[in-house]
Amino acid sequence: LSLIRNLSIAENIYAGRQKVNFAGMVDMKDLYERSRQLLESFSEDLDPRTPVKYLSIAKQQVVEILKAISHNPKILILDEPTSSLTHQETGRLFSIIEKLKGEGISIIYISHLLQEVFSIADRATVLRDGQHVSTVPVDSVDEADIVRLMVGRDVTHEHIDRDHLINLSKSILSVEDLSHHSYFRDVSFDVHQGEILGFAGLIGAGRSEVARTIFGLEKKTGGTIFLDGREIDPGSPIEAMSYGIAYTSENRKFDGLFLDMSINENGIAPQMKEFAKRPFGFLDKKRIDKFVDDNIRRFNVQTSSRNAKVRKLSGGNQQKVLLSMWLGIEPRVLIVDEPTKGVDVGAKSEIFNILRELADSGISVIVVSSDLLEIIAISDRVVVMRGGRICGELHHSDITEEKVIAYASGIN
Repeated sequence: LSLIRNLSIAENIYAGRQKVNFAGMVDMKDLYERSRQLLESFSEDLDPRTPVKYLSIAKQQVVEILKAISHNPKILILDEPTSSLTHQETGRLFSIIEKLKGEGISIIYISHLLQEVFSIADRATVLRDGQHVSTVPVDSVDEADIVRLMVGRDVTHEHIDRDHLINLSKSILSVEDLSHHSYFRDVSFDVHQGEILGFAGLIGAGRSEVARTIFGLEKKTGGTIFLDGREIDPGSPIEAMSYGIAYTSENRKFDGLFLDMSINENGIAPQMKEFAKRPFGFLDKKRIDKFVDDNIRRFNVQTSSRNAKVRKLSGGNQQKVLLSMWLGIEPRVLIVDEPTKGVDVGAKSEIFNILRELADSGISVIVVSSDLLEIIAISDRVVVMRGGRICGELHHSDITEEKVIAYASGIN
């Protein structure tokens, strides 16, 4: 997003292009009217005078798209435009794209979501490692063909049975009646050693907030958290880390990674003290380089150097760095929020394998995701939330899209 948070929706859409009156002042009436018409074209019932900072991320994404459309372009490039949109908002965007196509505007649509490509595109161009692989008519291929072109091999996200690797007799993390006055209430669940527990639900169900509370980013107003049978009360992320709880944010660019720092610097961020030479506390560069190099190889991070800035990496490689940096604290519980958001199918497959390897080593993994296919593929067990409460639980043999949606929407 490239919005100015303290300015209104209208001021952001027409920034630097406002109509002025005879006195040289911005014609606010004209500004608000033009913005209102744009918002109506997207079926958005928003007041154009509203400051952007009061909007959700999804609504801010809508404003960003409308800002681009307001230029009346001949060519419109949309890069991951639905990353923060709901299904309904995505449908509205596609309607606008069809309308713009009908008016002769050309659209370049960049997305890692193949279902979107097949919904909206006429042709698909596949790039791999910075090189053109192929351009094909969308109606002549299927998703498997595109995936094969993207990664150079067949990729599947089918569920892998891990029952024999889960220690059901050992509950690592237990949550009883956990509550937050604004987001959720009476949430109870267990995570066993070596288990991957998925959290599913619609936007606003409270999934991420539960994860953030366990990690000490939100303050609980009720309930109890147990780790290895011992009651804990993480009042901050530092406390949570001391207990062996790690958390990767759903928004890696804003509160997950230090984008303008190197892979080296990010790699040791959660545990810098472990790399300090005693007694003076200077960082041990040789140990840091070895630790980061080992993680680059282990997580298959595609980079020219450990000193490369994280900002220069692709989304998938940024996500791998984010996962690797938390392993230094040797977590008992790893909570990953939207772990494959904004990554391509090849990186998604690699991240799935990484999470399974971590669980196989005995770490308890909690996956929070709005991608149903991801939840089904990676989870041994799924907890579904609706309206701030747990409304259902499914074992992997019973997990289907229909059942998850039924619980999440209140049909069940």
